[in-house]
Parts: sequence; structure tokens; C-alpha cells
Amino acid sequence: MPSSPAPTWGLVCMTVGPELRFRTVTRTRYQQLDPGAREAALRDIYAHNIARTGSAAAFCAARGIGMYRLSSALFPMLDLDGDDTGAAVLDSLSEELRAAGQGFLDAGIRVLMHPDQFIVLNSDSPDVRERSVKAMTAHARVMDGLGLERSPWNFLLLHGGKGGRSAELQAVIPDLPDGVRTRLALENDERAYSPAELLPVCQATGVPLVFDAHHHVVHDRLPDFEHPSVRSWVLAARETWTPPAWQVVHLSTGIDGPQDRRHSHLITAVPSAYADVPWIEVEAKGKEEAIAALLGRA
Repeated sequence: MPSSPAPTWGLVCMTVGPELRFRTVTRTRYQQLDPGAREAALRDIYAHNIARTGSAAAFCAARGIGMYRLSSALFPMLDLDGDDTGAAVLDSLSEELRAAGQGFLDAGIRVLMHPDQFIVLNSDSPDVRERSVKAMTAHARVMDGLGLERSPWNFLLLHGGKGGRSAELQAVIPDLPDGVRTRLALENDERAYSPAELLPVCQATGVPLVFDAHHHVVHDRLPDFEHPSVRSWVLAARETWTPPAWQVVHLSTGIDGPQDRRHSHLITAVPSAYADVPWIEVEAKGKEEAIAALLGRA
């Protein structure tokens, strides 16, 4: 394979060091508060987390990190049923939120979010589907508030959801709110959805596929990253990105070898199939330490 420019590395959420730490509140604790105290608590947490988000662009730019994954828990209680306190507080901090987003825009840093596993767009439960769309809409609202464009440049990433329901997933995507649909990307996982199962959904809906080689190796019980199928899926996934130069893949390694689902502290192997991938999000426990080690190899 011919040599290619070095990839742009992506940092996941909080750092190992203290620089990018975010605050939260549990639902139980929040619901114990009276309405006035709830608003004050959320305002304090939201303001703190917006300030930390504003620091993330400078943190990444100083370390040669060109992509950043925002915490999906940045604004707790934002999508709470029957309680609009979070939405009202976030609205009151709209100028601060937009200023934080401008830092990423000025530095040319891509931003994404990876909502949690409880969001299942293709669940067989109507209630779960409804709550999933509501949660995704809240995430899109945050990205809009940051001033991030509605495109896969700033994407919202999900796994396939409930296994064996790819047709249902394909059917729901076109009806998602615009702020969600235009940013949506899908990722293969180690259990429910292989890239072979997700690719037709992506092709039919125009949603890009984020290929994860570690998940693929675990799912298909392959010996390592150098199996020929890894390169085949890198190329197939690239065709779902418009433009292809926006392709993102995930990189992680198992603690005790290729079949270990647990992520190691640093990256111990980089697939040769990733040699020409332009954007690589590093999912290692060592966060910025892992990226620094990778930059040191270049």
C-alpha cells in the first residue's frame, strides 16, 4: 500500500489528566430537590461543563488532536420526561454554549457525540423508540447550540441497536428529526451488528458507517487486525462517506489480545488496513496518553 499522510486522531471525552473533567448529577439526587434547587443545580453543572467544553478545543489543538468526542452526559436531565428545567437552563446559557462551539470551529476540530447504549431506535418497544428519538433530539439540540453544522462532519454515532431488526432501523431513519438524521452515523459492534449487517442500512439511507476493526475481530473471531476482511471493510465503509475524505474509523486494542473486548490503556497495534484512513478516533483507556504515543510513532 502506498504511503499516505498521517491520520488525524480523535480524543474521546474526558482526559486521563484533570484538564477536561465534567460534572453531573444522578436522577435520584436531582428528583430529591425542590424545583428552585433543581434549576440552580443544573445551572451550576451546565455552566461548568460549557466552560470545560470551551477549553477542549485549545487542549486538542495544542496536542495535534483534530477530532473530539463530547460527553453524551454533558447536560444531565436535558431530556427528562415531564420536566423542562434542563431545556430552560440551557436556553439561558445559549451565548456561552455558542462561544464554546466557536472554539472548535476556529481550530478546525471535528466534534461528535456517541449517545449511550440505552438509545435503541429499532427497539420492539414503542416506548423505548419514542424515548430514544427524544434523547437523540436532545443531543442534536446541543450540537445546534454549539453552532456545529448539520452534516456527518459533526456526527451523532449509534450502534445498530436491537439485533435482527436492521429492516426496522432502516425504516425509522428517514423519519428522524432533521438535526439527528443529517448527522447520524452507525457503527458495527462485537455482538449484534457486524459491518455486513449495517452496510445495506447505510447504503439505503445515506448514513455513513464508522468501521471498528476491534469489534469486527471479536464478532467474527478473527486472529488479529491483519485479516484481509479488515481492509475490505475499511474500503466498503469509505464508500458510505460523502465525501470519502471524511471517513472515520475506530481504533482500540484488547487488554489480553485481539479477542478481549476490554480496551487497553495504550494502543498496542494499528491495523495496516488503516494506513490511508484520514480520521481515526482512539478508544483507549489512556485517552490523550494513547494519542501522544501514536503521534510519537509517526
